[in-house]
Amino acid sequence: MHVTVENMVFRGRGVDIAADRWTSTKTSDTGRTMLLLHGGGQTRHAWRRTCKQLALAGWSAIAPDTRGHGDSSWAPDGAYDMDDFVADLYAIVRAIGVRPVIVGASIGGLTALIAQGGDPSLASGLVLVDVVPRVDPQGSAEVTSFMRDGMKGFDSLDEAAAAVAAYNPSRRTRARPEGIRKNLRQRNGRWYWHWDPRVLDGHDGASTDSPGMSDKGAHNQARALAAARTVTVPVLVVRGEQSNVASPQGVQELLDLVPGSQSIEIGGAGHMVAGDDNAVFAFGLMDFLENHFPSAS
Repeated sequence: MHVTVENMVFRGRGVDIAADRWTSTKTSDTGRTMLLLHGGGQTRHAWRRTCKQLALAGWSAIAPDTRGHGDSSWAPDGAYDMDDFVADLYAIVRAIGVRPVIVGASIGGLTALIAQGGDPSLASGLVLVDVVPRVDPQGSAEVTSFMRDGMKGFDSLDEAAAAVAAYNPSRRTRARPEGIRKNLRQRNGRWYWHWDPRVLDGHDGASTDSPGMSDKGAHNQARALAAARTVTVPVLVVRGEQSNVASPQGVQELLDLVPGSQSIEIGGAGHMVAGDDNAVFAFGLMDFLENHFPSAS
């Protein structure tokens, strides 16, 4: 079966959003559309294996680069607050013209949840990948630290791959230097992750959950909790068994807030669930989709 990848550009809030749309000869025009939002410091390429599987199953899978990441524009005014991410998401959904199932990892999932709370007609379903409204403070700090360390750059692609492996030593498959090349750019002989360093100004506030958290962080946590109480579409929470961000208690709190929601845990996976064990993640995702959004055939 042939899979086609089409490059797209959406207009967000003051930025252009680059995206890929994956389809196959099995994809129909019945509105079976998935929108996949990556986590902080990643790009749309984090979803490439998942998108291919979705396309082969008859879905139209759209994976954008978040503002300030990958091939999307860097915000000229450094606007990387939650409201900016939510506004971009609203713009993308308006442009595609259908209610997608939104899959969001980490801050991408938090964006999807808050956006759904603001507009209950936005998505037809939500898949939240290793993110809950009340995240673990230490794990969140470790994610931010990993991102900050990468701002210094790397001498080689091998060194960048080693940094990824060191962050998640239990990962079953090691990041390949050529595999992560799309997420890096070379400047003056060194390799740098291709995202705007100012993203961290918003990332800290959106994800830090501690007694001394910023007003911005407390506000976004409250928004996520309030949004969860209003969600009525099918929700799947996917947690990595070794996650340092989404605790079992945090997952249970979300399940209690969203009636009818369900969760799965990926054994051996950490915070980067889809990359740590894409096969098991894809199986759980497909099972959720078939239960709630069965194909017409």
